[in-house]
Amino acid sequence: MTDALNFMPVRLSCRDAQYDAIVDPLAEVLDVSRVRGAVLAHVCAGDPWGMRLSSAPGAAFHAITAGTCWLRLDGSTPLQLMPGDVVLLPTGSTHDMVSTADGRTRAFDRVTKEELMTPDGDLFIAGPGAVTRFICAAYEYDHEVAHPLLSLLPPVVHIPADTPGDGGPIQSTLRLLGSELGGRSPGSRSVVTRLTDVLFVQVLREWLKREHGGACWLRALRDPQIAAVIAVMHARPEEPWTLATLADLVNLSRATLARRFTELVGEPPLAYLTRWRMDLAARRLRETTEPVNVIAHGVGYTSEFAFSRAFTRMRGEAPARYRRALRPTA
Repeated sequence: MTDALNFMPVRLSCRDAQYDAIVDPLAEVLDVSRVRGAVLAHVCAGDPWGMRLSSAPGAAFHAITAGTCWLRLDGSTPLQLMPGDVVLLPTGSTHDMVSTADGRTRAFDRVTKEELMTPDGDLFIAGPGAVTRFICAAYEYDHEVAHPLLSLLPPVVHIPADTPGDGGPIQSTLRLLGSELGGRSPGSRSVVTRLTDVLFVQVLREWLKREHGGACWLRALRDPQIAAVIAVMHARPEEPWTLATLADLVNLSRATLARRFTELVGEPPLAYLTRWRMDLAARRLRETTEPVNVIAHGVGYTSEFAFSRAFTRMRGEAPARYRRALRPTA
């Protein structure tokens, strides 16, 4: 089976039929973490030019549609980007986009936007040299939930274009995105937002196919047994799981499961389960008016006190206070 197929939703095949289901842990994490993208600018720049983008509380994304440029990140070797290349900076680190590896930059701030950007989101930088076009986007997400997904990725996820005329999913989506940005048809803003969200998943998929080794939650989904453990915890978080019951479901010893899970995911199985339960609880506290004790039982706690203590340890404040801060009228 190819890497691409291994990344599909997991079918649980546990001996107990009540766990028979198809679960997509990545989709669930993206949904609960509320990953949402937005195009910041469609840049058209003539050499020489340079933009410095400050650190942001999310992820940054760039896709080169014409010409070439360089990505500079403090402490790293400048990276040349070619047409069709895409880069994702998972934690939104400060970085430069420049026409030459040693070029000067100006801050991409409110003043720059007001001076150079049109109401439609096109940013023109006049210059006598070769023209580069690229799309700048940003992704917001709940950092607590997205931790296992993004914290173990490298500072820059670079997906180079394969060959001219590449018909892969990323390039196909970029062509659609470019068409919507250029056409300004009715509903374009909605289409652009959705295509930007699609690109996020496609970049993660493509990076997973190309990279190997090291701890990463995404790579864990390629291991059939570890993926099944993750899937069953996502499917039934309210169950009283123990290391022994999880290991038995996938026919592994407790020691083997603990070792492989920690190597791939970056934390032990039960620590991951607690984190996921708190993520689900946080969403229900934000989005519903369910009593705290109902939420506690729904994520596997028979005691509201034990749930509140675990939630406070993970999120830094008690469930009721967390809810009031985000839903003042609740």
